[in-house]
Amino acid sequence: MAMWLNQSSTDDFILLGIFSYSPRDLLLFSVVMLVFTAALFGNALLILLICTDPRLHTPMYFFLSQLSLMDIMLVCTNVPKMAVNFLSGKKSISFVGCGIQIGLFVCLVGSEGLLLGLMAYDRYVAISHPLRYPVLMNQKVCLQIIGSSWAFGIADGLVQMVVVMTFPYCSLREVDHFFCEMLSLLKLACVDTSLFEKIVFFCCIFMLLFPFSIIVASYTRILGTVLHMHSAKSQKKALATCSSHMAAVSFFYGAAMFIYLRPRQYRTPSQDKMVSIFYTVLTPMLNPLIYSLRNRDVIGALQKGLDRCRVGSQP
Repeated sequence: MAMWLNQSSTDDFILLGIFSYSPRDLLLFSVVMLVFTAALFGNALLILLICTDPRLHTPMYFFLSQLSLMDIMLVCTNVPKMAVNFLSGKKSISFVGCGIQIGLFVCLVGSEGLLLGLMAYDRYVAISHPLRYPVLMNQKVCLQIIGSSWAFGIADGLVQMVVVMTFPYCSLREVDHFFCEMLSLLKLACVDTSLFEKIVFFCCIFMLLFPFSIIVASYTRILGTVLHMHSAKSQKKALATCSSHMAAVSFFYGAAMFIYLRPRQYRTPSQDKMVSIFYTVLTPMLNPLIYSLRNRDVIGALQKGLDRCRVGSQP
């Protein structure tokens, strides 16, 4: 850490960013900032509703509150610095700041990916074993799921941050991205990083495909249970319960797999930056919408909160 602090004063990186100052890019920047604000507000509101409404004190909403917390931290890791650099015209980021961005980003993406996978298991238990659900998903199990998700992400983030920031970097320190994205940074290293990149590639395969396999296995079993239901109403309710989670999974894993599981020769900075905007800003905004607009419990909690505010504001 002392070595990092010594380097930070003279060895800043330059983030080339994603926007120029053309009218079109100014409009796109404004849209991104609106989406960022909506993501913060939507996820914070969802956490507030889950914490204050007793009807939402269930495992599914506990997991959802953690997902919202991860989304808030994810958008705050990259977007504020991008906005400050764009508005000030300064594109630099310190060596330490770059390392922190890498560590936080990898940690949050890894934690969220695993949590989404384990949330699929929660839906499987709720639909396939409803009578045993309180036992199988008790408080201890819920805390273990959350703890393992955070621990997995933190460990991965710390390892990758330390390794990446110990590489020597050449004098031209222009990162072709809007944040310190690990693979973009490795292109500037003065040493051969191909071995580490291969290790990272296989780690990404594990980090994405392991939770994804849990999701596929869980929803395969859920589908089998739904098909054996004799009531059309029960089938519709079960599928509606899973649809929100499947939408969130599709957005997150689709974008992450597109970026990190493509062969290197097919990667382009422009594509990576646009897709990164999608799943670091747009997906965190969509998650609370996906889980609230189609969820009667969340809508009911929101209406109850609004009614309480109206009563409190009356003289």
